[in-house]
Amino acid sequence: MIYGQGYRFDHHGWIYVHIEGKPYERGFQHGYLVAPELQEILGSLDYLTYWKTGMRWEFFVTAAERLFVPHIDQEYLDEIRGVAAGALAAGVNVTWQEVLAWNGRTELLDYWWPKEKKAAPAGGGARSSGPGATPGAGTGNDHCSAFIATGTATGTPPGWYPGGRVGRIVMAHNSWDAFVDVQPFNVIIDLVPASGHRLFMQTAPGCIDSFTDFFITGAGLMGTETTIAGFASYDPDAAPEFFRVRKAMQYADNLDRFAQIMIDQNNGGYANGWLLGDVHSGEIMMFELGLRYHNVERKTDGYFAGFNAPQDPRIRNLECTDIVLTDIRDAIGARSVRMAQLMDQYHGRVDVESGKVIIADHYDVYLKRINPCSRTICSHCELDAREYQPGRPAPFEPRGAVDGKVTDSDLARGMGFWARWGNSCGTPFDADRFLAEHIQWSHLKGCLRNRPSRSWTFFRAGMQAPPI
Repeated sequence: MIYGQGYRFDHHGWIYVHIEGKPYERGFQHGYLVAPELQEILGSLDYLTYWKTGMRWEFFVTAAERLFVPHIDQEYLDEIRGVAAGALAAGVNVTWQEVLAWNGRTELLDYWWPKEKKAAPAGGGARSSGPGATPGAGTGNDHCSAFIATGTATGTPPGWYPGGRVGRIVMAHNSWDAFVDVQPFNVIIDLVPASGHRLFMQTAPGCIDSFTDFFITGAGLMGTETTIAGFASYDPDAAPEFFRVRKAMQYADNLDRFAQIMIDQNNGGYANGWLLGDVHSGEIMMFELGLRYHNVERKTDGYFAGFNAPQDPRIRNLECTDIVLTDIRDAIGARSVRMAQLMDQYHGRVDVESGKVIIADHYDVYLKRINPCSRTICSHCELDAREYQPGRPAPFEPRGAVDGKVTDSDLARGMGFWARWGNSCGTPFDADRFLAEHIQWSHLKGCLRNRPSRSWTFFRAGMQAPPI
């Protein structure tokens, strides 16, 4: 499918989209090429938002314009308007304000709304009291898994590879959340902006940033993240995360500049522990960004792992709730242990192929056996009765990993990565069968998608047709 300089093809569950040009122009290409998927997303948002919050989606659309527009550069507002116009031209009845709200959905529903709801009188819709470290949602403990490694961990000591310069970086990530929320994120977008660096990233239809956050930039930066769990701070009078990270990806020339753009006007929304690498130097960075506090650590030898818990004691204790790194009954504690075991097991041999194995791991360190569940690197909450987990979250929840991505600095120089849609281990998910067996989730019928088993596939920027 082609529109102007943009084009699309579908392969192994992924939607590959290439767009380029000025903000409105590239946005129009984007919206036109993913219009059917965007229409489906809008329909689900209307139903699921009301189910989750008791408030109509239109309420959050209105809030998005008020909260976000004053803090977003005109370039990205123009791109968002272009997305809406392109989808409209393809037959989807959508406004730019709805596209804006879709880009900021996580902040609106999981960070802003809990505070807004708490501040409102019974039956009212009062505005929040103002800026500062105010109570947020406290996102759950079961989100993504990731690692980034360099130097001797990847068998390339600093100063040796390549050409006697730097170590090879290897980076892997899987996205997991409620299936209905994360299942639209099967878009791989190749974005060539009129200014700034080319971007190659995973995203969702209509999103201007990656959101699941697996990306490579034309500046030689590669990055991913895991969400900081239980985060409880939010400033409604600062810039949203989706704008700041998109700007950082497009305009940062180095790791320091990436972090600084993220810190500027930080509102605490969608707080993450970023795992970043520079292919030119072989250096990796862990950048944890709360609201009041941030933490930066660097290495040219070793690894950083992501399992939804900040290492910085200030962020973990003063800005989060219910994070216990030592409790291996919980997804955070279990994965912190298992990721360390795996990185030790593969030390000196961490590469793209072992990265695929690590990110698909099913070993449960609490029960000491292979047991795909909420505690494993490749999460399967849909299979987990959660009888051991603290807090007793809902058993057999349709939640967990829906993908896997791996790359190294060699591939990143050519702006390419390996990806698997469905989940990182390849286990299929049959929505009808699941809902028949767990009727407590029947309200998701019609929204929950099947995800058959699919293979790992290599994608790179500039591809013109599906890989063989």
